[in-house]
Amino acid sequence: MAADGPVDFEALRRRLDDATRSLAGEAGPEARRRILEERAAVVATTREAVRTESVPVLAFRVGGERYAVEVASVFQVLESRGLAPLPAAPPWLLGALVARTRVVPVLDLRLLLGLEGGGMSDLAKVVVVEHEGDVFGLAAEDLEGRIEVPKEGLAPAASGPFHWVAPDRLALLDLARVGLETRG
Repeated sequence: MAADGPVDFEALRRRLDDATRSLAGEAGPEARRRILEERAAVVATTREAVRTESVPVLAFRVGGERYAVEVASVFQVLESRGLAPLPAAPPWLLGALVARTRVVPVLDLRLLLGLEGGGMSDLAKVVVVEHEGDVFGLAAEDLEGRIEVPKEGLAPAASGPFHWVAPDRLALLDLARVGLETRG
């Protein structure tokens, strides 16, 4: 507009006034009130979103079952390729690997939990966790990733080294009890 010549502000004001009068004529006070009430109702429902408390976890698969650890306990996730066997180790201790300059023992949850499972080639990932100063790895077949589990509907675990079980059968490991299983 400015390239063609000076801007005619008076003409713009007239067009704006005409548009305002046109809108006022089509939508009288009652119609405007109804439209505003409808808009307010839509805004109100979007603000009433129900917030549910949830637990952030890292989910993974072992022995065909789904397990999780709290995200706050995760030290690192590694490929299992660097796993070195330990001579004379118990069967549930798969070996050790280096995680951030620390040598970390890696546990086979399949044996600790009495699950069916294949060989070492099935265990592709190691979830390295830290609990009360202890750092250890949990061998996993597959990593599902971080998910938010709603606290509603969580059932306390009846047995085993678990805090709770979600309705979709995801079980949160109790790292202190997993550690006791290895000592027992």
